[in-house]
Amino acid sequence: MPKPRLTFFCELEAGALQALFADPAVLDELVALEASVSLGIVDLSTERAAVVHRLNEADVPIIAWQLLPKEQGYWFNLDNAAQAASRYVEFRRWTAEHRLRWDGIGLDIEPDIREMEGLRADPWQWLPTALKRALNEERLHRAQMAYSGLVGQIRTDGYRVDSYHVPFIADERKAGSTLLQRLAGLVDIVVDREVLMLYSSLFRPRGPAILWSYAQDAQSVAVGVTGGGVELTEDTPPLSWDEFSRDLLLARHWTDDIHIFSLEGCAQQGFLPKLLDFDWEQTFTPPLATAGQVETWRKTLRAGLWASAHPWLLLAGAVLVLGCTRRRKRR
Repeated sequence: MPKPRLTFFCELEAGALQALFADPAVLDELVALEASVSLGIVDLSTERAAVVHRLNEADVPIIAWQLLPKEQGYWFNLDNAAQAASRYVEFRRWTAEHRLRWDGIGLDIEPDIREMEGLRADPWQWLPTALKRALNEERLHRAQMAYSGLVGQIRTDGYRVDSYHVPFIADERKAGSTLLQRLAGLVDIVVDREVLMLYSSLFRPRGPAILWSYAQDAQSVAVGVTGGGVELTEDTPPLSWDEFSRDLLLARHWTDDIHIFSLEGCAQQGFLPKLLDFDWEQTFTPPLATAGQVETWRKTLRAGLWASAHPWLLLAGAVLVLGCTRRRKRR
């Protein structure tokens, strides 16, 4: 079995990014691993461009992971398609000015970061917004059209398009629903490679089971978190080496395309040298018992999503059952 393709997410401010690559071992290890980097475009600075040049010179493939200022939601979502398109135009100018090369463009589809922070503080304040969104299908339709146009433009510019999605989008597709997208601000768009973010550190203790279950539906699996990134929850320690290596083997069972969050976390914990001689053929124990529980939960979720997409069928069925019950009582 050949080694999987590895892509490391890197989400650092310009100064920290330069400090990371000030250590020549980081670049050398990326080259030795034949790995790619999905670089968060946190800013369009000269310092970031300088790091991209170093990666270009070393022939390390780089995906330009598109991000917005936090006051615009940070990640791409239903309500900031216009800002996403404008940001991409600015990114093209920056790329041309500094003569940067990219292996692809990454679109990170997640809820608005401001809403995520608000939910953490007071979940109930989001309820009125959720009720309005559940009934607003036009909002989703407009966003889908806008993002489809953006994907088309990126492809016209000669780039492959990747998307980074929360795993529950897979259940919504199977159910034929759009409720989760309307509620959470997600957008299901057609791209060239879709990556499901299956970060077991965020779902302890069932993280491995969730990874195992959803990896079956993924083109590429993202494992993590090894450290770094936006912190939205407290007391969520990064993966240890044992947890990280376990997740790599679980993901490798289903796909040969693995993303890792994050490069800076792996560098800080000393994981990169260990990956150089990592045994991808070693035996592992799948979390089958807890994965079965996750599958049951997913079936329940899909049933609820299907019901949300077919309310009239449910109503007709309820009326039919009620009518039959009354007839039996009369007899």
